Amino acid sequence: VQLQASGGGLVQAGGSLNLSCVASGSTSDINMIAWYRQAPGKERELVASIWRDVGTYYVDAVKGRFTISRDYAWNSGLQMLNLQSADTAKYYCHARILRNVYWGQGTLVTVSS
Repeated sequence: VQLQASGGGLVQAGGSLNLSCVASGSTSDINMIAWYRQAPGKERELVASIWRDVGTYYVDAVKGRFTISRDYAWNSGLQMLNLQSADTAKYYCHARILRNVYWGQGTLVTVSS
């Protein structure tokens, strides 16, 4: 599985961005897709995920502001509203097939205050 993330950029606090992740390869075997982020000097953290037949998960810091979505081919979107400076990070698309994990190259989101 290959993942290609896009949609990052520079936005003012309170603004919005939509990230996209295009999945290719054996996408029908995917059972989870997620977005992680890594801010400078910090560890990578899970932001939101969708599990097949289970549902969605959001980290508390983004609940009510971010929405994760996917289509039948496991392409994913992350709608981000009311962005804050704390959301500045590189955002990575992540997928799982059983115990195998896959990462996209990341897209940078910078929120100016």
